[in-house]
Amino acid sequence: MAITAKMVKELRDSTGAGMMDAKKALTETDGDMEAAVDWLRTKGLAKAAKKSGRTAAEGLVGLSVEGGKGVAVEVNSETDFVAKNAEFQEMVKGIAAAAINVADVEALAGADMGGKTVADTITDKIATIGENMSLRRMASVEGDIVASYVHNAATAGMGQIGVLVALKGGDEAFGKQVAMHIAAAAPLGLGEADLDPAAVEKERQVQIDIAKESGKPDAVIEKMIVGRMKKYIAESTLLGQAFVVNPDLTVEKAAAEAGAEILGFVRLEVGEGIEKKEEDFAAEVAAAVAGS
Repeated sequence: MAITAKMVKELRDSTGAGMMDAKKALTETDGDMEAAVDWLRTKGLAKAAKKSGRTAAEGLVGLSVEGGKGVAVEVNSETDFVAKNAEFQEMVKGIAAAAINVADVEALAGADMGGKTVADTITDKIATIGENMSLRRMASVEGDIVASYVHNAATAGMGQIGVLVALKGGDEAFGKQVAMHIAAAAPLGLGEADLDPAAVEKERQVQIDIAKESGKPDAVIEKMIVGRMKKYIAESTLLGQAFVVNPDLTVEKAAAEAGAEILGFVRLEVGEGIEKKEEDFAAEVAAAVAGS
């Protein structure tokens, strides 16, 4: 497979690796981007397996809490200008409120919202605002207490990152601290059992390959893997992470001291996991001039 300059740039942006190292990684893995990241990590050449910051969608995450249930919805738009539009914000608020009474995003699309379904409401708003929009996803939690936090809020209850935390025991103030922690630390799951087994195994294999590169004896390598995977699990799970409010405690221990049990959480970030089309305005202008 031909390795292009664009592929090399994408790998460099996502890993912090040098140009020649990125090119070699892509050559060794026949252009497979994920495999190239792992190859760089194995060789100790990736500064971090960073996520690309080029998210495709703009829009808002809206939160709604009622009694012991909280829901988060993501509604996307083409530009961030729409996220600042009062009409759009009012629509997201209504969609979040409607989500309290449904189980999933499919049901939400058909839920009533002032005499129209949510899906029809979005269609009408596309016509009036003049920009494509979509209802992407929703998630919910339930507990004795449901705390919420919005990061980069556009208005009350909605913004770029929305977090919900369900607690048994404790209080709202502690729940808010945990929600803010989740917004910043972005845990992959509540505990080890909630992590994707495939992702854990992939990390284990990467760590094995890294350890083998050290040339140490197998017995030493085995201990290295155990230690590194223990660290990976701790850093990836909410309960195992060092609490941002008091880094001397894990979140699990902080919860115990607060008399709380964390039952679950939701963290939605606008555009998370969607590739954004890069605009080359210079090329666009050049093409327009050539065609005139």
